[in-house]
Amino acid sequence: MLNMLFRFGTPLLGIGCLAMVCLILAGQPWSLALLESDGAQEFKIVFLSIILEAFPFILLGVIFSALLQVFVTDEMIRRLTPKHHMVGILFGALLGLVFPLCECGMIPVVRRLIRKGMPAYIGIVYLLAGPIINPIVFTSTYAAFRLEPQMAYDRLIIAFIVTVIIGLLLHRFMKGSPLKESSGNIPAHRHEHEHNHHHDHHDHHDHHDHHDHHDHHEHAPNPVKKSRRLSATLSHASDEFFDMGKYLIFGALLTAVIQSFIDRQAFEAVADQPVLSYFFMMGLAFLLSICSTSDAFIAASFGGMFDHGPLLAFLVFGPMIDLKNTMMMLSAFRARIVLSITLLTFALVLASVWLLEVLR
Repeated sequence: MLNMLFRFGTPLLGIGCLAMVCLILAGQPWSLALLESDGAQEFKIVFLSIILEAFPFILLGVIFSALLQVFVTDEMIRRLTPKHHMVGILFGALLGLVFPLCECGMIPVVRRLIRKGMPAYIGIVYLLAGPIINPIVFTSTYAAFRLEPQMAYDRLIIAFIVTVIIGLLLHRFMKGSPLKESSGNIPAHRHEHEHNHHHDHHDHHDHHDHHDHHDHHEHAPNPVKKSRRLSATLSHASDEFFDMGKYLIFGALLTAVIQSFIDRQAFEAVADQPVLSYFFMMGLAFLLSICSTSDAFIAASFGGMFDHGPLLAFLVFGPMIDLKNTMMMLSAFRARIVLSITLLTFALVLASVWLLEVLR
């Protein structure tokens, strides 16, 4: 359902904008009056400001993600994974500082890492912490909250605490692999891995010759390899940019509609409720499913209505658990594990942020 919305919603939005431009050029008075209304003016300001502020950080994030996808192998990460569970949990929580992948592409990466031998609890910790504890997200959060830079530091601290606790609980109570064992999922990948392994050890030369013949560069493998990597990097970056961009456009659109056409007194009524404001912002983060490189600009647009705590809960919970990555997790992990992680993350984020606000 959500995939269909994003598949057709973004092109339809573009067609609608184009139609409106044509009406303006044609001089239709009703269209000009509609665009010049107070609500429409505020909508344009909020929508465009979110898009323009978030664009550089999304671009930086997808380029870095593409470089990691092409040049850093899962085997390299697996070899570096610590054996001791406590060190491993800390390793998983801080791995995003070195490999700052967006949450949009982390689930297949973590699934591969678990299949190749990384302990599942470390992989899940990285899955939850990586979208927040990384330099790109810290920079975007700091930029979005220029007048309140403490928000960027609080976001890192709460995310670290929550993911370490989840890692300890998973190490203690999770039994067996959390991955799905469906016939159409893991065995296919295992077969592919075994097939590649067989080729690596028994038919290496034949495969190499065929590969070179396919590229028509039998005598210049290194330039071909570099060229192929550059092409793969650009392809991966462009695909991820458009994939992430549709979520940003949808989130910015929904945020602009909410702030422009819903009475601010309704928000103030929610914001004045200490508990309800937390639930509202965390629920909004779940539904919007904004990439962590740009969600700080969404949160900052609510800064005049909500206090520090609910905004912080939005920034921590959303990148860890939202609608899109929940569906992606359900395709890779057992439903019981996904439900447990979701409820546990919600409770720990809520408790941690509330405690931080009380102690401050």
